[in-house]
Amino acid sequence: MSSFNGDDFKGLRITQLDDDDEEQAPVEPINVDEFDDDDDDDEDDEEEPVILGFVESPKFPWSSLRQLFPNLAGGVPAWLDPVNLPSGKSILCDLCEEPLQFVLQLYAPLTEKESAFHRTLFLFMCPSMSCLLRDQHEQWKRAPEKPMRSVKVFRCQLPRVNPFYSSEAPKHDGTDQPLGPGAPLCTWCGTWKGDKVCGGCKTARYCSPKHQALHWHRAHKIECQQLRTVLETSDSVDNGVSLTQVQKAASKSLWKEFVLINEDESEYDTEMSETDEVAQPMVVSKREVDDQMKSVMKDFEGDADKNSWVNFQQRVDKAPEQVVR
Repeated sequence: MSSFNGDDFKGLRITQLDDDDEEQAPVEPINVDEFDDDDDDDEDDEEEPVILGFVESPKFPWSSLRQLFPNLAGGVPAWLDPVNLPSGKSILCDLCEEPLQFVLQLYAPLTEKESAFHRTLFLFMCPSMSCLLRDQHEQWKRAPEKPMRSVKVFRCQLPRVNPFYSSEAPKHDGTDQPLGPGAPLCTWCGTWKGDKVCGGCKTARYCSPKHQALHWHRAHKIECQQLRTVLETSDSVDNGVSLTQVQKAASKSLWKEFVLINEDESEYDTEMSETDEVAQPMVVSKREVDDQMKSVMKDFEGDADKNSWVNFQQRVDKAPEQVVR
């Protein structure tokens, strides 16, 4: 299983999302390079609290089930609407036209809004670095006629009363179940809807010819014959997934699964301020004895963009293990 190396993506620029539409959208793609920030004009004197996300391994096999509305990174998504999934070209990288891979999902409900009582954002990206770099180049263009993206975000939202989940909060004790099953997923990636069925065993499902070919060459060529033999000697084969189990993907190239844990950034302010009191005299002393460094720092701080980057780095250093904020 491949690992996710954050250093490879430091040069990429992915901007934020549009504000939510008033109308309910079960699964809606969002253009990641569009952002209408009306909040900047109405900033309050007090800064809004910032929530940080940290990854950790799931504590229980059921921690990432969709009926628990989890925050996840890597592995396979826990679709909020398990039936109406993205399909067609929306699940493909616009550059190489291969299926996108799941990165993370964030549960961000708007409880004061009936149509968005449940609300999850899903992030997908192409695992090809060449596509990501081309995507970055596309974003430098001003209003391209046909935006080409290798990173896509989908938003899904549901009212409190819906066909998939109880209106009561989950118990988080391993007994929670959804109200019914979801659409069959791709046997290879476990991510997208498995609309295509293997012509041999009639059991394995795929989201694309690409994933069917990958599975065939890696393992299914042998498995298919075994399943066909079972079908010939029995009336039926149960190929379903329990409502209290996460579907296992055959692909070994998915990123390792983690759950995202939220913490308030203010919890790190006290610890950081105590460290700063010790470190500050050392920094001042060094600047006083090194005129050349002093000049460089002056030029550096004069650049607004660089200064903003320094401020951001200093803030992130309060909790360097954060993966989302």
